Amino acid sequence: MKYSKQREIILDFVKTNLVHPSANYVYANLKKEHPNLSLGTVYRNLNKLSEHGLIQKIEVADAPDRFDGNVTPHFHAICVKCGQMYDFELDGQMIDLKDSIRGKEISEVVACDFSVKCVCRNCAVRENS
Repeated sequence: MKYSKQREIILDFVKTNLVHPSANYVYANLKKEHPNLSLGTVYRNLNKLSEHGLIQKIEVADAPDRFDGNVTPHFHAICVKCGQMYDFELDGQMIDLKDSIRGKEISEVVACDFSVKCVCRNCAVRENS
């Protein structure tokens, strides 16, 4: 993959931003300092970065794709109230899960994207107030 200043800016933003941003979020936040940046450029670069394994693309049903700068194996929890996404691990269970999926019809699991729907602590506190 060829070097591009815009790609570097986008990669740095995703890697340092823990909210698992969507392409629109990345664009809105970078546009202020980089007025020549287009939404199409953001989309293309996010997809290219995820294809090359530099970031993780998280497909969310009925919502825009989100992107994660953490490419180590982990899972995601998504709050059904506010949409916030959180990383979590299951003490090494990622490998076991991938191994248990393999079966008669599946010879190799190349990726395991598992997410949990939840109510985050902030939303729970607001509901109970």
